[in-house]
Amino acid sequence: MKLISWNVNGLRAVMRKMDFLSYLKEEDADIICLQETKIQDGQVDLQPEDYHVYWNYAVKKGYSGTAVFSKQEPLQVIYGIGVEEHDQEGRVITLEFENVFVMTVYTPNSRRGLERIDYRMQWEEALLSYILELDQKKTVILCGDLNVAHQEIDLKNPKANRNNAGFSDQEREAFTRFLEAGFVDSFRHVYPDLEGAYSWWSYRAGARDRNIGWRIDYFVVSESLKEQIEDASISADVMGSDHCPVELIINI
Repeated sequence: MKLISWNVNGLRAVMRKMDFLSYLKEEDADIICLQETKIQDGQVDLQPEDYHVYWNYAVKKGYSGTAVFSKQEPLQVIYGIGVEEHDQEGRVITLEFENVFVMTVYTPNSRRGLERIDYRMQWEEALLSYILELDQKKTVILCGDLNVAHQEIDLKNPKANRNNAGFSDQEREAFTRFLEAGFVDSFRHVYPDLEGAYSWWSYRAGARDRNIGWRIDYFVVSESLKEQIEDASISADVMGSDHCPVELIINI
């Protein structure tokens, strides 16, 4: 099974910059998960051939939002995590299949000065609780922009960014707790020591051209699936957003 996750940072903007349908056709993934679509119902006419399409819109216009395109029709689709406070921004979609749950997740940014860190920690706790409930039923594949660089190897300038949003002790520790609860960072499972592998770059100062980036987009899978991971990759050559797609090949 081939899965792709991409924070498009505005789906309409990406569709203006590239032939998005051709991209989907060329990649021919079984499941494609998007984050930060920034659209409302009816704003995009997009029905890729051979895919079932599911959207979760934020209440606030032009903000957040997720989508999943799946070749196989799921048994059910769950929007949000069942906590009203966290389900206003369209951040989670879960597809249930026979042997696995597949989730797209867009984790809240803690913002400059960590002004939203308290909310972020509440989100982390609620999301983990939700995922653990799913994992008791069947295995889980979670992907998306998790807005954290877990280790120093996961960003270009760790010392300069210590305790900035996305590299705070609290966020990194929350991700560690997530992994310790029985999940695996698929990219680091395959490439534990690979440096310079990033999925997001600031638009400022030519950061992408100089590869001054962060790896904050993930595929995380249940521990029981780790031996079925065939490959994990980062498609840094795909333009259109300040993030690039990340990919997982797994034997399900």
